[in-house]
Amino acid sequence: MKIEILGVGCPKCKQLTANAEAAIKELNIQSEIGKVMDIDKITEYGVMMTPALAVDGTVVSAGKVLSKDEIKKIISK
Repeated sequence: MKIEILGVGCPKCKQLTANAEAAIKELNIQSEIGKVMDIDKITEYGVMMTPALAVDGTVVSAGKVLSKDEIKKIISK
């Protein structure tokens, strides 16, 4: 599973990254977390508001900071 945080490094992006890392740790799953900070790459995903979360190349959330529990629900499907 590949999880990407799309954003330019704002505090909300950093919080989303921390929440995603905590969710992965609690679920004890193998996952790679990457950051996409290039505006052109972010818009290629169709994201207009950051932070955004993409799982395996599919954007699952944009414009808000998901909680650890919300991320756990998304990635455990």
